[in-house]
Amino acid sequence: QVQLVESGGGLVQAGGSLRLSCVASGSIFSINDMRWYRQAPGKQRELVASSTRGGSANYLDSAKGRFTISRDNAKKEVYLQMNSLKPEDTAVYYCNADVLGFLTSRLRTYWGQGTQVTVSS
Repeated sequence: QVQLVESGGGLVQAGGSLRLSCVASGSIFSINDMRWYRQAPGKQRELVASSTRGGSANYLDSAKGRFTISRDNAKKEVYLQMNSLKPEDTAVYYCNADVLGFLTSRLRTYWGQGTQVTVSS
């Protein structure tokens, strides 16, 4: 059993900042890639940022220069620092991680419950 628990969502004004956090717990041997997705109502879920175990990051084009993904492997946590927020960033944000359990033969992908981010004009 593996669980991802997110926090940090909320309502912010355009131009403001917000930091999302996600902690993994359970029977975890190792965690490879960790990611943040988002989904607005009626829209396709999209990958916002990803991070390898070593910290190499990739970003959605619209997030580059504004968002930063980071992680703490000892704490089994991943973060998304969001600056210069725009109304278009409004969505439910989901934490995602590829996890190898201590008794599993294959890497499995887990999702957090999602946290609402709302950016007002």
